[in-house]
Amino acid sequence: MRVFVTGATGFIGSAVVAELIGAGHQVLGLCRSDAKAAALAAAGAEVFSGSVDDLDRIGQGAAQADGVIHLAFNHDFSTFAANCEDDRRVIAALGAALAGTGKPLIVTSGTGMAKTLPGQPATEEQGAISAEVIPRAASEEAANAVAETGGNVSIMRLPQVHDPVRQGLVSYVIPVAREKGVFAYVGSGTTRWPAAHISDVARLYRLAIERAAPGAIYHAVAEEGVSARDICETLGKRLNLPVRSITAEEAPGHFGWLAMFVSHDMPASSAITRAVLGWAPTGPDLLTDLARLQLSEP
Repeated sequence: MRVFVTGATGFIGSAVVAELIGAGHQVLGLCRSDAKAAALAAAGAEVFSGSVDDLDRIGQGAAQADGVIHLAFNHDFSTFAANCEDDRRVIAALGAALAGTGKPLIVTSGTGMAKTLPGQPATEEQGAISAEVIPRAASEEAANAVAETGGNVSIMRLPQVHDPVRQGLVSYVIPVAREKGVFAYVGSGTTRWPAAHISDVARLYRLAIERAAPGAIYHAVAEEGVSARDICETLGKRLNLPVRSITAEEAPGHFGWLAMFVSHDMPASSAITRAVLGWAPTGPDLLTDLARLQLSEP
């Protein structure tokens, strides 16, 4: 299978490219940097020069493949809402390029987009909340629009994807703690984030593109929920910083844009995903990777 991968040189994309090639697939990887293009080619992928900002160009890439995995996303949270709407347009362009072919498109979202009851884990059966509530849900809305026109689109919801270098939103908590001199959690610290090791997530993307099931929603969740307090205590030991509780009222001043995430309990299940795709995570858990965090200069 020839797979067009956007975000092919990113944290998750690089792992997905390696997983696909290791399983015998061909990869056409979108890349806008000459330096990263060399690494992508060295990994065994065919480089497709371009950017998600050029909708015509990504449509051309999609048309040359047997399926598409869309991973690219602008993580500049100062323009978060605009980035989410950009992603909506990218997904529409990819869907249009694949229209009438039956070729699969996998769109990336987050487990926090699922409609769920307080305290209950999000499941694959739950639809997404509105983008008016959380802008990132625009990606799922775009996927649903592609599906309504007959496109073979599925959704991959990600938790905190980690290794000893990067850990999803946790990676953004670390510089805040270094600046403030403390790892803080809100209230009792019982709010939870789901997690999965990068190797397990890459394998799940491969399984999903191979299955090519229209309308499927997958949860790349190895751990249903790791508590904020456990995360902070593990990081506090690793960076030799104190850990303390703050109130919900203090959270915006302490965390900035991160406050909307750290204050919410977001457990998620992957029971359906495991049963349907035979996915069994084997990578290290989040706290293990945080305990061996590879430190960089502040």
